[in-house]
Amino acid sequence: MKKKFKLQDLDCANCAAKMEEAIKKIDGVSDAAVNFMMQKMTVEAEDSRFDEIMEEVVRVCAKVEPDCKIFVR
Repeated sequence: MKKKFKLQDLDCANCAAKMEEAIKKIDGVSDAAVNFMMQKMTVEAEDSRFDEIMEEVVRVCAKVEPDCKIFVR
């Protein structure tokens, strides 16, 4: 399953790159992209565990950029 998310308060391109790298390491994620300029994130992961994986994505992103919020589009 591939879903797109809107990001709010992502402050720098370096943080976006760190978030993308961390998301790709999560078990079950096949691909991820974080676009700093567009403030968007795309996550492709296993359908059966998508909600569980997204919880981990939110935790990982909060460690890199605590002020960043993730919204379902």
